[in-house]
Amino acid sequence: MQVVHRVSELNEAMQQARNRGLVIGLVPTMGALHEGHTALVRRLRQDCGFLVVSIFVNPTQFGPSEDYDQYPRTLEADAAKCEAAGADMVFAPVASEIYPDGFETWVDVGGLTDILEGQRRPGHFRGVTTVCAKLFNLTGADLAAFGAKDYQQLMVIQKMVRDLNMKVRIVPVQTVRENDGLAMSSRNAYLAPDERVAAAVLNRALKEARAVFENGERNALKLRMVAENCIRREPLAHLDYVEVRDAETLGIISEAVKPVVVLLAVKIGTTRLIDNAVLS
Repeated sequence: MQVVHRVSELNEAMQQARNRGLVIGLVPTMGALHEGHTALVRRLRQDCGFLVVSIFVNPTQFGPSEDYDQYPRTLEADAAKCEAAGADMVFAPVASEIYPDGFETWVDVGGLTDILEGQRRPGHFRGVTTVCAKLFNLTGADLAAFGAKDYQQLMVIQKMVRDLNMKVRIVPVQTVRENDGLAMSSRNAYLAPDERVAAAVLNRALKEARAVFENGERNALKLRMVAENCIRREPLAHLDYVEVRDAETLGIISEAVKPVVVLLAVKIGTTRLIDNAVLS
């Protein structure tokens, strides 16, 4: 497996893959890889002849008070995980390769980026969509895998691809969880031992909402309150939001008469975690 750092090196490898008629797959990541990331690689490996994992801590999706400088950077270990999972190449550029001097072009997806995470993290999704659009262009990817844990991000990327007629097909991959149900995330490494135990409350809240839904409750407010009350019982958890939204549009609903998604964001200590569950 190759590890390349320059766009020119990536371009050369991609041209060779296209000349050979290979299906190209892309897994965009920010590194600090865990089993959730390697599940994306293994999923695409089934359908691709040449598979690239990008590892790039993207500065444009971090807000001024967020953890860009502290975000873990573990390239050597990440590359080993990529190779073991079946990747053909790791693309690990420095920021100036992606955003050279004079860079001024951005991709904005309207509507979906103005709510929930977009409302709380202004500019975040613009950074995500711009870097993903660049990676799709640079690799010429036929397939790109994204985890369902970042549900809103997945929907934003899918909308960008549809709206701009990009040829890449987005492959959603189910959230990978720890034994206690906590969704795997690179930010879990920030949690102190007691915080790590407390973080399991996110999945418990989703399970409680699912249980009352399966018992027939369809009122969105009541479903939301079930999840909120579960989180509030955990002393180390500080609720940012719980929302019950239309699973296809993220629109506000009052009754769960078609598939809905429960989305939540919670701070455990200083670490902000997100999770979701689709109810149908």
